[in-house]
Amino acid sequence: MLKLPAGSPGARILAFGHYQPSNVVTNDDLAKTIETNDEWVRSRVGIAERRVAGPEETEIDLAVQAGGKALAASGLSPGDIDLVIVATCTLEAQIPNGAGRVAHRLGISAPGAFDVNAACSGFSYALANANDAIRAGSATNVLVVGVEKLSQWVDWTDRTTAVIFADGAGAAVVVPSPTPGIGPVVWGSAGDKADAIQIKDRDSFLQQEGQTVFRWATTALHPVAREACARAGVDPAELAAFVPHQANLRIVEAIARKIGADNAVVAKDIVLAGNTSAASIPLALSRMIERGEVPSGGLALLLGFGAGLTYAGQVIEIP
Repeated sequence: MLKLPAGSPGARILAFGHYQPSNVVTNDDLAKTIETNDEWVRSRVGIAERRVAGPEETEIDLAVQAGGKALAASGLSPGDIDLVIVATCTLEAQIPNGAGRVAHRLGISAPGAFDVNAACSGFSYALANANDAIRAGSATNVLVVGVEKLSQWVDWTDRTTAVIFADGAGAAVVVPSPTPGIGPVVWGSAGDKADAIQIKDRDSFLQQEGQTVFRWATTALHPVAREACARAGVDPAELAAFVPHQANLRIVEAIARKIGADNAVVAKDIVLAGNTSAASIPLALSRMIERGEVPSGGLALLLGFGAGLTYAGQVIEIP
């Protein structure tokens, strides 16, 4: 008869960390090279500025910076981590994976290491995997990183995408807990709409059918958010924060209005960070924690959604 490890009753996030490149690109900067202006961008997507990495700064560099900060904030050592998960959809090359390289750069010796590509839902997918691995006994302490360098996949002459996407990374350290600090994930996909966001081949840039994505996000996702609360046994009115993927300010505000989280601080990192895909949720929440906008021990609803089309949501306890 096979034996299984006992695992942990629950898991929780011990600490967050984030990193953004230093290069700030404003709407006025973009207006110098493409037909746009500050008012046009703000009215359609709510973005004022975004961060863009230079050619010398790789996606792995971004991930290492965010992961290192999360690890330092957690008080754990690299030797305490036995699983690293990197959520990303913008690696320049698929082999080798990002997680193994991030682990090595951080001095984490011989962990399990794999990448998750669920695009803008990636962090929530990776967090669910970390939670399940700890509860099943497959891992003890997990580093989860969401990172993107979207600038290398964007056509900077195309104003429909150039004004939206940006670079950055966010990370979380997940540890065992005697009580659940990460609620059940509610996830799924709408593969019939997969072509709405795509990179056709290795010689192409990212393309997006903005109206298709907007209609889907503003009509299909608030039930997912409410179901994530229901499965966690949480009334939306109890939430201290709502942290959705930072796709578009209009989408963020539309979903927030529909879930009944009237007491929650709503993440609006999109304004100063742009859309950083898998990095956007941990980046936004880490910055909210750093600014003291959300209480330690409070409950936050995370909701990822994007290319695939994929979605995933879960309630967590804020570290």
